[in-house]
Amino acid sequence: MLVALCLGLNAAAGLDLDRLFASLQALGGVESNFRDWQRMMAGAQEMPDVTDKLRRVNEFFNRRIQFADDMEVWGQSDYWATPMETLAKGKGDCEDFTIAKYFTLLNVGIPNDQLRLVYVKARIGGPNSAIVQAHMVLAYYPAPNAEPVVLDNLITDIRPASRRPDLTPVFSFNSQGIWQGAGGMDPQGAGGIGRLSRWQDLLRRARQEGFD
Repeated sequence: MLVALCLGLNAAAGLDLDRLFASLQALGGVESNFRDWQRMMAGAQEMPDVTDKLRRVNEFFNRRIQFADDMEVWGQSDYWATPMETLAKGKGDCEDFTIAKYFTLLNVGIPNDQLRLVYVKARIGGPNSAIVQAHMVLAYYPAPNAEPVVLDNLITDIRPASRRPDLTPVFSFNSQGIWQGAGGMDPQGAGGIGRLSRWQDLLRRARQEGFD
């Protein structure tokens, strides 16, 4: 069984590894990519330092996944891919990078309430650029009132939000809710994740893949 390939991965992590692998195979994914993902998670889970966990997961996806827009990968203008879909295709856009990192970090021991997916307006070419486009990043909050650090597919470095003046947060969310901004103490919006139909659908499909 494929579970044996990743003995270091705690069974309590909430993963059905055999079902996840079957999902990846059904999508035409390569077994070696799945094994590499398992090994990366096992190594990250054993790291005592959170910064090292974040760096390991961020670098894995930034190096392994090629950026491509949804029309090229999925033939539609806006599709949120599950982690196995992204790993199988080897391609994805900013949402796909962020979603894959979010689920992976949850399963190497990062608490859900310390992670949020953040929609931002990104100034491409630097903070003084006139080119602005919608973008998504992942934020990690060491404490509720602490400044988050940003995991981004545009750059490899994980930087505090204050060192990313090129990003302007719009709203943030995780599987627990939606926030009006990206600050740790920002008020949670009314309606919960029901306001994001694509996110609801993504969570359902990820559970079907084998994520708890």
